Amino acid sequence: MRNSGQPGILLLLVTCPLLTILQGVTCKAESGHLGDSDPDRCMRHHFVETITHPIYKCNSKMVLLARCEGHCSHTSRSDPLISFSSVLKQPFKSTCFCCRPHTSKLKAVRLRCSGGTRITATYRYILACSCEECS
Repeated sequence: MRNSGQPGILLLLVTCPLLTILQGVTCKAESGHLGDSDPDRCMRHHFVETITHPIYKCNSKMVLLARCEGHCSHTSRSDPLISFSSVLKQPFKSTCFCCRPHTSKLKAVRLRCSGGTRITATYRYILACSCEECS
């Protein structure tokens, strides 16, 4: 039996889907001690998409994609601008933050088409998302 004053081992339950483990992505902790525990925060979400050529008869391929989704904790605002001109082209200066890709890499998939030809489809795979100022 242990004394309550002695240090013990703290177990931390971490949830991490198999896909994110294989890709070396940091997982979130359920206790909230590691990272932001808000489930609606800006983060990367995986999904599977079937790639098919819109014109040629090619074999389809299923690929793992990622998107950025969630809210940013920054407050959006619009401030009036002062002008000494009779025409205000931009009467306000607005500031807002959007959940968007921070880093990504180019990926390619080759589709085998009728007649033995191959067509390459390219896309950006999102590695990380962040809240950045909207443009």
